[in-house]
Amino acid sequence: MEYREVPDPIPGRDEALIAVEFASVIPGDWKVRSGKLQDMFPIQFPTTPGRDGAGTVIAVGPNCHWADIGDQLCFVTNHTEQGSYAELVTRPYPMTVPKPENIGFAEASSIMHAGVCAWIGLVETAKIEPGQQVLIHAGAGAIGGMAIQIAAYIGCNVTATCRAVNTNYVLQLGADRAIAYDEVDFSKVVSEQDMVFDLVGGDAHERSCRVLKTNGILVWLIANPFQNVAHRYGIRCKQAHIHDHRETLERVVGLASEEKLKPQVSQIMRLKDAAVAHRKLEQGKNTRGRIVLDVGRTKHA
Repeated sequence: MEYREVPDPIPGRDEALIAVEFASVIPGDWKVRSGKLQDMFPIQFPTTPGRDGAGTVIAVGPNCHWADIGDQLCFVTNHTEQGSYAELVTRPYPMTVPKPENIGFAEASSIMHAGVCAWIGLVETAKIEPGQQVLIHAGAGAIGGMAIQIAAYIGCNVTATCRAVNTNYVLQLGADRAIAYDEVDFSKVVSEQDMVFDLVGGDAHERSCRVLKTNGILVWLIANPFQNVAHRYGIRCKQAHIHDHRETLERVVGLASEEKLKPQVSQIMRLKDAAVAHRKLEQGKNTRGRIVLDVGRTKHA
């Protein structure tokens, strides 16, 4: 990765030009950059990483009737296009939502992809309901933290796994129970779950199958490789397929506007230190929310 000047983007006819204030750093960014996800997200170099961010509209295309200069927006980008680690991005209407007035740009950038992944996994894929027993792995991570809050908001009884140092943190997010995976095997102390949200994979998959009720559901995202043994336990196993449908973006941001979903920023770093942020994620050294890049400070320096 190199920190360098590139030509300013020009908005298309129905696009807005956004001056980025903050961009979040997600695990998928480093996995795409390293080539681990090349089959899923083939990219051509040079490219700018970044999956989401927040900023202010500074120009619009001639047919852009949905945004005005000065509008504050949250936005998403695809891994295969120029991303959010930039001072300027162009975005069409479906890839944006108004920034909630009650949170800052850093918090707004942190909530987009993490909140959308959690919502799709729990609500759209597992279709959780009030009163259900839900186990969320990696509860102190960005997506896990959003998932805890969403499941608690819906009215589920939430158990979360995390490191011992993070147990109080996940309880504060709304978990009813926190299990320190570095001290206890969750499969020895949890049972009769309606749903498991697996953000880990690997050997946690088989142990997760054990704790589900018959016909319970395990939902997973891109995680460590595992052998699907759901059939042995009479449970369902589904991958959460992440999309950027505007309705889902609106639901997540709406929860933040209503203060039902609290953004979690683990660290603020400068845009030029994006490579350092990637290194922290690769080494598994980030918990308690998203690392976000302060692009605004770079612009105004």
